[in-house]
Amino acid sequence: MNTAAASALPDDIDLANPELYFNRELSQLEFNARVLEQAKDESVPLLERMRFLCISCTNLDEFFEIRVGGLHEMIEVGSSQRTVDGLSAAENLAAITTIARDLVAEQYRVFNEILVPELAAEAIRFIPRRDWSPAQYRWLHRLFRESVLPVLTPIGLDPAHPFPRIINKSLNFIVDLDGTDAFGRPAGLAVVQAPRSLPRLTRILQDVPETGPDDFVFLSSIIHEFVGELFPGMDVLGCHQFRVTRNSDLFVDDEEVDDLKRALEGELAARRYGDGVRLEVARGCPEELIRHLLRQFELTDRDLYEVDGPVNLNRLSAVVDLADRPDLKFAPFVPGYPRELASGAGIMGAMRRGDVLLHHPYQSFTPVIELLEEAAADPDVLAIKQTLYRTGPESPVVDGLVAAARSGKEVTVVVELRARFDEEANIELSNRLQAAGAHVVYGVVGYKTHAKMLMVVRREPDGLRRYVHLGTGNYHPKTARLYTDYGLLTCREDIGRDVHDVFMQITSPGHVPSLKKLLISPFTLHDAMIGKIRAEAEIAARGGNGRIVAKMNSLVEPEIIRALYEASQAGVSVDLIVRGVCCLRPGVQGISDNIRVRSIIGRFLEHPRVFVFQADGQPEVWASSADWMDRNFFYRVETCFPVEDATLKQRIIDDLELNLWDNSQAWTLGPRGEFARLSPESDLPVACQSVLLENLTES
Repeated sequence: MNTAAASALPDDIDLANPELYFNRELSQLEFNARVLEQAKDESVPLLERMRFLCISCTNLDEFFEIRVGGLHEMIEVGSSQRTVDGLSAAENLAAITTIARDLVAEQYRVFNEILVPELAAEAIRFIPRRDWSPAQYRWLHRLFRESVLPVLTPIGLDPAHPFPRIINKSLNFIVDLDGTDAFGRPAGLAVVQAPRSLPRLTRILQDVPETGPDDFVFLSSIIHEFVGELFPGMDVLGCHQFRVTRNSDLFVDDEEVDDLKRALEGELAARRYGDGVRLEVARGCPEELIRHLLRQFELTDRDLYEVDGPVNLNRLSAVVDLADRPDLKFAPFVPGYPRELASGAGIMGAMRRGDVLLHHPYQSFTPVIELLEEAAADPDVLAIKQTLYRTGPESPVVDGLVAAARSGKEVTVVVELRARFDEEANIELSNRLQAAGAHVVYGVVGYKTHAKMLMVVRREPDGLRRYVHLGTGNYHPKTARLYTDYGLLTCREDIGRDVHDVFMQITSPGHVPSLKKLLISPFTLHDAMIGKIRAEAEIAARGGNGRIVAKMNSLVEPEIIRALYEASQAGVSVDLIVRGVCCLRPGVQGISDNIRVRSIIGRFLEHPRVFVFQADGQPEVWASSADWMDRNFFYRVETCFPVEDATLKQRIIDDLELNLWDNSQAWTLGPRGEFARLSPESDLPVACQSVLLENLTES
């Protein structure tokens, strides 16, 4: 839009109008639908399509545990708060129910009608009870008696045996019985809980007659078939799977606890039994049993999901690993190793020659681990400081920190104990670090430490030098093979000093000093992003070429969205690459005409947060640990760092342009909230992840 057109717009446009914003929860469900589409994509290897189905189910579980759980809490306390799009908690839940039920129905349709037949055609079979051969029946019966029956504890429901506590997301059966027990009591209902120690999928041994190499049976099928043996002398009238999802958001009042770790340890046990937010039952469960279950969990019809198959599809991800079929999986690759690090002078030697940009998973995460190992063994290294948000239970990163501490280095680690669903693992690794002699702190009261920082302090002839790694993703070697992220290795003095100051702010009392290069939340990042967006608007308003390209996981924060609307009105060209939740409504006449939003869904989870501002022909490139969300700007410690080396800046700009050229894995967002998948209009398909795999990995 040109400047003249912008100036002709009415001055009274209300950019806070709820109609200009998409609902966060519904946008998250829409993202999950895009993930599910990968399970239907015939260009994706078949077992990987099964994995995408399972990912969509896992995502939906977490959505109910956290987002829906939060809405239930708001209703319970009578909150009048409305979302940016104007919905109350009750209205939000009603909208979620409609869309989530359609999504669940589609998940099971994809499983039953698409994946199961296609897998069977490849001799990977899920064999239902009705199709067991006599030999398979005998083998499974023996398996049940030897490995399943001994760990099951059926519980009859009567005044002496109230309804048992059901663990979050566990597999359970409600059993309808007829007859009398050994004490002469009339039978009624019983509950059978499947222990989590039992695999949900069993491969039938190939030496069983009429069995193929990849024939599997669900644990639920085995229990269904032989459940009568749990109730000798009684008749089983019905056996029906169910699963309850519970509110899993931990609550710890930072102001009221003396020991955060001890408080979290207590909360972790309670998480398994939070308030119910969803009940799943297998289709065919009688209405009276459904009513009984809903009453037990204090749920309503709104919270009920009847499913056409196993109540926990995400456990089927095991088949991807169990089936030895590389022809049905993505081709393996070897991450590239940056040439500038391969000189033999070590990681720190290479960093002294210049900044190094790592792009995972296309390039290896190994240099980060090697930096730690090199620092641990170097007698001139005095100190190491690092933040850990998610790192995995068996982490070479933690191994490196432990080795450094044991070798006498001053090691300080900021462990975020409240990294959702990694709390227990982080408590364990903090204990291990402390046992090795490292100083462990748990961040700042009231704020999650989400920044990704590593600093090595080394004594050199001209004084102390700081070697720094800053990243957009976690220090987790496994996810570094699955998520796309950037990491910057640098020993620039100004960045090193800023990182030192941020660590000091996290670990000790005092005010944040004025930083030279880094932007941090909750202090400077939000205002700086607003300022840079408005600077592009000013450039456009005076006839220049205002331009913003920003890539992130989620775009939610209202002030940022309003600033982007204003920039669009001024004529700024805005391209947003938002993987998941996007509350901004693009393409609205007179408001967001110049804003385009796309989402990339492919083999790898798109995870970087990188922002490019054209800045009147002198582009600024920033990378960050923070999405553009309220929590990242105001309730977390986050870092945003400039990429200043001209070659590395151009690499990121080129990567983003490649994202914008993608016509194979990209979805575009329309003004009514609809996502449309792009398809090549010619014989020149562009898939950004495939191009980067070809260009950056080892041949």
